[in-house]
Amino acid sequence: MSRRFLLDTNIISNMMRDANGIAAQRFAQIAKEFESSDVCTSVVVQCELRFGLTRKSHPRLELAYERVMQSLEILPLGSEVADCYAQLRTALEQQGTPIGPNDTLIAAHALALDCTLVTDNEAEFRRVPGLRVENWLKEEVVKEVAQVGPK
Repeated sequence: MSRRFLLDTNIISNMMRDANGIAAQRFAQIAKEFESSDVCTSVVVQCELRFGLTRKSHPRLELAYERVMQSLEILPLGSEVADCYAQLRTALEQQGTPIGPNDTLIAAHALALDCTLVTDNEAEFRRVPGLRVENWLKEEVVKEVAQVGPK
């Protein structure tokens, strides 16, 4: 099973707003345990974040964005993602459980690269067959981080 983590927009946004928060603690723990390339994000997430920053135009958030994003590998969309996206969107629409277009791309990206998707939007992404989902903003994560502690 893959130990590669693809971070969704809401997780990175949380890390931007709270550099010492739950998601940031979990990120630091993962960074110690695994290689830096094991925590990444999608260019689709980068687009969503840039849109939010452009709309809000806040210098503190811009600095936080740069701080967080330089610690992550930003993955481009490849042809394997396109194939996965087409199959996923078709399946979800046939089941009558579609998810948003950007979320479909993000889910397809995680599936195609065998990543665990880290998101606070579990209700949406748990509808995606075969997608591993973790939420680094839940209380269990705080307990897990506290139990593991620094190495």
